[in-house]
Amino acid sequence: MRPVNAVITKVVEEATNIRTFFFDTSFELIPGQFVMVWIRGVDEVPMALSYDNAITVQKVGPATSALFELNECDSVGIRGPFGKGFDINNGRILLVSGGVGAAPLAPLAEKACAEGAKITTLLGAKTKDELLFRKRFEAVGKVRIATDDGTEGKHGYVTQLLDDEKNYDQIYCCGPEIMMKKVLDKVTPSRAQFSLHRYIKCGLGICGACCVDGLRVCKDGPVFSGDVLKRTEFGVYRRNECGERVKI
Repeated sequence: MRPVNAVITKVVEEATNIRTFFFDTSFELIPGQFVMVWIRGVDEVPMALSYDNAITVQKVGPATSALFELNECDSVGIRGPFGKGFDINNGRILLVSGGVGAAPLAPLAEKACAEGAKITTLLGAKTKDELLFRKRFEAVGKVRIATDDGTEGKHGYVTQLLDDEKNYDQIYCCGPEIMMKKVLDKVTPSRAQFSLHRYIKCGLGICGACCVDGLRVCKDGPVFSGDVLKRTEFGVYRRNECGERVKI
């Protein structure tokens, strides 16, 4: 697919080194899907859609640093949406969010709420100022908070807020892989869905750069059921830019 030219209409400073970029182009998406964002002259990288016309980005490398140099009226190229999004349950659902993992979970929460789901969100971050989309989650249900430094909510990790899974019909999780692995180990795998972030080059399932034990994150995911991930290297290894396995 050729990228469309998406002009930046607004930039929102969400937290230190986290910004939301709104575009003049909207996309029909299933929450959890991603787009390939082309920062011209630098790189093309995968980003989850946090709204139907926006991405929320943490500055972590050359591509995102270059993106942070752009302002309103600048543009990027966007391909997508790609991949498999969340299967939404309309019953009692639990969202477990760590850091920028809130980006795909926020539109999921809003869509599920509109369809009648009862939502509880466990929202985690390093510090109070990095609690992403707190108001969006509070608008659709109950929110419980944990911060690594104790500046808000529980002093500790968001996984420590997990209670009896029988209180929920489905669990949705996104965040650092080590955090998601802890969630997977605490719940019945078939009751949970996880949104993975891996190194993606083509976005079409052709190159294999994003494979997890034969599963293509860009095509078969990025959302996977826990019972699928339980049989893979998830939470143990990731792949670097050369395709080599690197221990997490």
